[in-house]
Amino acid sequence: MEIKVENVVASASAGVPLDLQKISMTLEDAEYVPEKFPGLIYRLKEPKTALLLFSSGKLVCTGAKSVEMAHNVVKIVLAKIKDIGINVMDDPEIKIQNIVATTDLKKELNLNSIAISLGLEKVEYEPEQFPGLVYRVEYPRVVALLFGSGKIVCTGAREIKDIDIALQEIVNELSDADLI
Repeated sequence: MEIKVENVVASASAGVPLDLQKISMTLEDAEYVPEKFPGLIYRLKEPKTALLLFSSGKLVCTGAKSVEMAHNVVKIVLAKIKDIGINVMDDPEIKIQNIVATTDLKKELNLNSIAISLGLEKVEYEPEQFPGLVYRVEYPRVVALLFGSGKIVCTGAREIKDIDIALQEIVNELSDADLI
């Protein structure tokens, strides 16, 4: 089963308060409209990601395709901020907040049968409101969206291995119940 990471969200701290006005005037592609959003949005073209910077010094990276990419983006942006005269941390602690990944079972799924078989404590399925079945894995705490096409979207993981473990558990449960 091939797992494709779609998005990694990471947070960090610059270690000092940030002058968002100064940063927005200096960094090309920086967006800062405090009336609309309290943070500065800095979009990188390469790698294609976005970093939210807040005056408190907190940073949130989104759009990375790997944990390593998220780490690199935070370091790249902190180096740019340092270059404009703001004395930020060189090596901040970077925490992974969420990993979104997808896979394809390459088999159609009968979501009605899955909902009935697996029980209401683990799944939510309201096809009139959303075409996917929401499957909550207890450990690791991951939420999987299962679609009739056989595609699965996993979210809520903080480590890649958690997605792998959760998907294996889902596949095992579906196999045990003769649903795939």
